[in-house]
Amino acid sequence: MIDLHCHVLPELDDGAADLDDSVAMALQAQADGIEIVCATPHVRHDHAVEIASLPERVDAVQAELDRRGIGVRVVVGGEVAQTELERLSADDLHAVSLGGGGWILLEPAPGPLTADLELCVERLKAHGLRAVIAHPERHADADLEMRLELLAAQGCLIQWTAAFVADPSLREWIARWARMGLIHVLGSDAHSSRFGRAVALSEGFAALRETLPAATVEWMAREAPAALLRGEPVEPPAFG
Repeated sequence: MIDLHCHVLPELDDGAADLDDSVAMALQAQADGIEIVCATPHVRHDHAVEIASLPERVDAVQAELDRRGIGVRVVVGGEVAQTELERLSADDLHAVSLGGGGWILLEPAPGPLTADLELCVERLKAHGLRAVIAHPERHADADLEMRLELLAAQGCLIQWTAAFVADPSLREWIARWARMGLIHVLGSDAHSSRFGRAVALSEGFAALRETLPAATVEWMAREAPAALLRGEPVEPPAFG
């Protein structure tokens, strides 16, 4: 599996506190069957993330994982705030795309999703970039489904948080959105090994297997994120 959304880099944003925390997060990933973790620090006004430093930071974490014999690969990325797009150059955006492949993990502005997010997706397209919409569950309102359908029609992938998808109290909603083709990929959105969500995806995919064919879930867990990291177009299968 590939975790497309994880704050694994140490001492950078509100993610891993130090290198030991990063290592512990990688061990969580390994235990869950995750082979690749995208390091996605917040790129927004309240975190001083220097984009140029990210490859070196990723290399430092990877070197420590290799030294300890941990079989997880960390790749570069970023969680780019919708509100930051106008100040970022095309080169900046390419540098924080997931795995360098040209797909941007796009964090919607706080509150309900609006048409402004669709305009942001079009601006990314003008730079030769595609969008993965991060954690839509944080933006639930009466128009959520309609907005996600419009974004999917623009060619966006929709990334939900695995722990949310795995919540037993939400089974009916998750099944509905899955059948509508509004769940494409999952991410842990983990911030630390010491609190909050673990670096884990398997329970989320197990919940989706209750609704979707096994081949579709395999596409979501492996084929789609792998193609995304390679910078390839991703065409979702029929979900209904």
